[in-house]
Amino acid sequence: MASSSPSKIPAPKPAEAKMPTIAAPDTAQPELQAGGGTPANTSPDANAVEYLSPVLTKHMKAVYEELEKTHSLATKDGFLKWLAESQHVVPQGIEVSTNGSSFSQFAKYLSSSATNAMGPAAIVDCSYPISNYFISSSHNTYLTGNQLSSEASGEAYQNVLLRGCRCVEIDVWDGESPSSSSSEDESAKGPKPKKKEKVEKVERKLMKKLELRFGRKSDRSPSKGAHDAHPVSKASPEDKVTPWKSTSSSIRAEPRVLHGYTLTKETPFRDVCKSIRDYAFVASDLPVIVSLEVHTSLEQQEIMVEIMEEYWKGMLVDLPITSCESTEELVLPRLDQLRNKILIKVKYTAPKPLDAEPPKPTNLQLEKSKSSSALSSSSASSYDVPETVAKPAAPKAKILEALGRLGIYTRSYHFKNFDQPEAKIPTHVFSLSEKTLMEVHEQTPTQLFAHNKNFFMRAYPKGLRLNSSNLDPSIFWRTGVQIVALNWQKWDAGMMLNEAMFSGYNGWVLKPEGYRSASTAENQALATTHHNLDLTIEFFGGQDIPLPPEEHNPKSFKPYVKCELHVEKHEERSDEPIPGGGKSKGGGDYKRRTKTTKTPDPDFQRETIRFSNVRGVTEELTFVRLKVMDDEHFNDDLAAWACFRLDRFQPGLRMIHLYDAHGVLTKGVLFVRIEKSVSA
Repeated sequence: MASSSPSKIPAPKPAEAKMPTIAAPDTAQPELQAGGGTPANTSPDANAVEYLSPVLTKHMKAVYEELEKTHSLATKDGFLKWLAESQHVVPQGIEVSTNGSSFSQFAKYLSSSATNAMGPAAIVDCSYPISNYFISSSHNTYLTGNQLSSEASGEAYQNVLLRGCRCVEIDVWDGESPSSSSSEDESAKGPKPKKKEKVEKVERKLMKKLELRFGRKSDRSPSKGAHDAHPVSKASPEDKVTPWKSTSSSIRAEPRVLHGYTLTKETPFRDVCKSIRDYAFVASDLPVIVSLEVHTSLEQQEIMVEIMEEYWKGMLVDLPITSCESTEELVLPRLDQLRNKILIKVKYTAPKPLDAEPPKPTNLQLEKSKSSSALSSSSASSYDVPETVAKPAAPKAKILEALGRLGIYTRSYHFKNFDQPEAKIPTHVFSLSEKTLMEVHEQTPTQLFAHNKNFFMRAYPKGLRLNSSNLDPSIFWRTGVQIVALNWQKWDAGMMLNEAMFSGYNGWVLKPEGYRSASTAENQALATTHHNLDLTIEFFGGQDIPLPPEEHNPKSFKPYVKCELHVEKHEERSDEPIPGGGKSKGGGDYKRRTKTTKTPDPDFQRETIRFSNVRGVTEELTFVRLKVMDDEHFNDDLAAWACFRLDRFQPGLRMIHLYDAHGVLTKGVLFVRIEKSVSA
């Protein structure tokens, strides 16, 4: 306890010093936001409780008196015995006088970082191939809000990277219409090609429907020219590369980042690359994967390569791979071999044989090619338009060979089945939507598990999650999927579980032994030992619990605690359809709640909730989620939360440190006693 003395418990701080209302996240301090980084472990006192409220002091005195009778805390041996038996800790660095522990010393210990309910993160063994890890991943990283009408920003990459994200996504679109100059010439010769005219017609129809539905008028479409949107990059002069000039304009046209066929506002590709360069390795030196979804023409792909090589010089994986080397000869490197490196995930294009290479096209041929080239895509689209709004069917163009070559260890291929030749290439990555992945799990679960022990797979939310909600990542982790991409714009169960999985690990977590490439386990059921769990949480009280976003009166705050267990379902390991199809709806049958209390300093009066004989538990892939809710007449509002991987949920007298509804770490705590029994 940072401000206490050996003989006196700090007095409660004045009520006016408290900050019960929640502000929007401060982007200048992303380290205070959850995400799987190390915000709570930056200093020894980071998780110390600065003062004790009357409610917590009352309960600590009562507990001290009880323990004095059963363990003789007033003696040194009694106090040390209690620490070992009840707290399950080795009492190193804890001050104990020769006469034992007085109440003030007892309270000081309970207020210190030593009683954090979140156990310390283990040191990551970085000696395994990179496919042997779970990776903290973001979906549509550039968006600041929902999937249809929010803004794109380079600062979004700064935010997630500083919070521990190690896989970010960039959707790249043309900064200039490929047919902007040739269309005038073609208009004199005759009508536009029917295919292009049809695509533009459907595109306009789509935009109109979105405008009517969301009440925002779009100021551009994915094919609008660079002279209409961001003709000049915002980057400072010293960051600019030698200007590339289009043959149709004296203005440099550069790719843009946005969510295509929506009302989202774009940001320059250059700004995104600069943000990644500046913040990729500030919080950690572990590698960052950049997942490219490419919708640009071949000309714009040239600029993409130029900008990435300029901004990420020295960061890109640079190995002596010749253009004729077979992809089958490459093996995935160890994690410790890629420190401070950026890996590009992009659709792979095999190099053409030298004797079959066609002559380089002239500028006129390029312009004609531009007029008929269509939007290209990476291995899988991360956005599916609702069924009521059909997406225009545009022909696909190839990925530029120079761009495809950047994907050395993370090469995207379209998934068909596990028997396709690409499924055996060590460097391949399959990206599947949550719906498709659930179907694959149902149809070929054994092949899915075997594949994910050795090769990369990425799961992403389905496109109908328009409000940026998330899937349940724990289901996909338990199938061995390394990259479960989540919408970091939304604080829901998915992001809370992500925090629990990666907290303190800087975005890379070694899989359980049965999930690694060296394992002989043939399926998910045999990958780990499953246990029975008995869990009891006794709630004493709380203090400084933040109010929900729309609540401003502490006297109107009526908190209760809802506890959920996220446990592997029987259907998951029995190769049966998973109930809910992977949707994140909480802990299923494993839900309990306390009674409703009052004020931000609630007294739970030692109420106990129990989970008895919970079967099928794997500690590394089971999660405990606690939410402090405001009891309302209709929908109860989220005030605060905490989430733990079961193997790091520490027994004994503990302080549960709370995040607010925006995922920002607060001074709020819950004082509890945890009893956990895991048996075969």
